[in-house]
Amino acid sequence: MSIDTRPSAPGTGNTKTPNSRRSRPASRTIAGSVVAGAATALGLTLGVFPGATESVTTGAVLIAFGIGWALLAVLSTRRTSQPQRWALVPAGAMATAGMLLWAFRPGNAALTTLNWVWPVAMTGLVAWMILQVKRHTAGYGRWALTAVVAVLGVASLGATYENIAAAHDGSSYPAPGRMIEVNGHRMHLDCRGHGSPTVVLFNGMGEVTASWSRITTVVSRTGRVCAFDRAGQGWSEDARRPQDGVTAAKDLHTLLSRAGEQGPFVLAGHSIGGTYAMTYAARYPAQVAGMVLLDSSSPEQFTRMSAYPGQYAALRRIYGLLPTLDRLGVGRAATAVAPSHLPAAAARQVRAVTVTAHGARNQRDEASMLHQIFGQAQALTSLHGQPLVVLTASASLDDKDWAGAQDALAALSGNHLHEVVQSSHMGLLEDPTPAARSIRAIGSVVEAVRSGSPIESR
Repeated sequence: MSIDTRPSAPGTGNTKTPNSRRSRPASRTIAGSVVAGAATALGLTLGVFPGATESVTTGAVLIAFGIGWALLAVLSTRRTSQPQRWALVPAGAMATAGMLLWAFRPGNAALTTLNWVWPVAMTGLVAWMILQVKRHTAGYGRWALTAVVAVLGVASLGATYENIAAAHDGSSYPAPGRMIEVNGHRMHLDCRGHGSPTVVLFNGMGEVTASWSRITTVVSRTGRVCAFDRAGQGWSEDARRPQDGVTAAKDLHTLLSRAGEQGPFVLAGHSIGGTYAMTYAARYPAQVAGMVLLDSSSPEQFTRMSAYPGQYAALRRIYGLLPTLDRLGVGRAATAVAPSHLPAAAARQVRAVTVTAHGARNQRDEASMLHQIFGQAQALTSLHGQPLVVLTASASLDDKDWAGAQDALAALSGNHLHEVVQSSHMGLLEDPTPAARSIRAIGSVVEAVRSGSPIESR
């Protein structure tokens, strides 16, 4: 018998066999697959589909997670001694669900129904996955996969809790005002007090009629004040598509007319609500007697505010994710650790209609229309001497361009008062002292309209 002692061909001595490749533990492959799925989800939602509708965003997340599970099944089988072929089941389930959401683009009502169904299916899948992890995985890989599966279980519990809480809030906090049919959808209008001129309040983004509780309670003692929710906001029903400022102005004009409210009105807007008020004033000047702008957005926000385009890009991405997260109860949990400064009863009302996926969808839709909303507000170039009060929150002056933008708003009327209030942006509505200053501003304009005299500080 002879022994071949010839050296191996160059490079062949270190070649790993298939068996040696499969002797590797699965922990790195598991970690890499999980990271790949999460990174793909972030890339799709924040990069490819920024600010997309809820069905597109949720579908993208599911498809990305499906890719992560598929990678785990394929790579662990080819490269490790712990093949995880079972991962093809969650991969197929999630990818299929994501593609169906993309294909059919269900609206809020359908997604609400699905949110009752999928947690049940997911709970069964989670139980099955835990068994598979125990059978096929050892070491650190088992702990990593168990943690991932546990997250899916927590998501199911969060969605179930959100469903129950939202159903409870829907029955416990009905619309405090009237629901009136306007252009194919019902809108919420809450009017209180008596006297002329009537004050009409314009919500900022993410605000509802109850957000004005501190103000309406006091203003209604000496005059009439009406708060309303734009289409899709608060208690108002959705319109067929996201609205721009002109469409919202038409809705409000019809709403006030059908409710029997008589103008001309004093318009008071907070934040983005100020730009809606400006568009209304430009379109229906005969219906406007005066205006109050509470730390209002500028119609020239995209051009005058140097930092805003970048802030808006980030804002749209965040708002695109919120409806999907709120389906899992994330918004409800967040408000629990960041309580409102409104009176308790009003805070509960606001929370009931804003922490839901529907409330988040409204903010996403409104954010998608900001270019048009701000552009249309530029149609108001003058209030022609009508009384105007502009209040600027001191905290907002951290933006170096905010002061100039607020000065430009005050220049809409030669009959104006412009003051800086020690307050946060939301404090002008929610905090007792700044809200009292907002009340005085509204009272000053109402008194100036009644007396026909120039605006005076109160």
